[in-house]
Amino acid sequence: MWGLDLTLLAFIGVTFVVAMSGAVFKPGDWYESLDRPDWRPPNWAFPIVWTILYAMMAVAAWLVWHAAGGLAGAPLAFGLFALQLLFNGAWSWLFFGLKRPDLALIDTALMWLAILANALAFHAIRPEAGWLLAPYLLWVTIAFALNLSILRRNPQYSGRRA
Repeated sequence: MWGLDLTLLAFIGVTFVVAMSGAVFKPGDWYESLDRPDWRPPNWAFPIVWTILYAMMAVAAWLVWHAAGGLAGAPLAFGLFALQLLFNGAWSWLFFGLKRPDLALIDTALMWLAILANALAFHAIRPEAGWLLAPYLLWVTIAFALNLSILRRNPQYSGRRA
């Protein structure tokens, strides 16, 4: 393979900068006060799962970068990669920062579509890269269901309050 190179480090850096949104906008007393479903993953699982998923995203992008010969060889795939990262980074701000699970749910739906499109675009260039995004898509599917459940259980957060 190509070994550890600066491109891989750059993709790791980009994905973990996005991950910092979760470190800035954290669950706190407000989140703990919400009515949440019993089936939700335990709080300790989220940082572990997200760390693994961000690493997989970075490796997927790196594989496509090398297979396509850089950004110019796959502008749509990398545009979709950036788009799904944008939605990803916005979620913590919307849900925890603004306390708007309704807006976060819309963001999650858009993120899911962007991840699917990104995975398909990556798969067309380097199949392994597309498959590396499959666990991410599954986790965001669970996140959507959890976000929806929380919104339904806490209707006071289903729109802007006066």
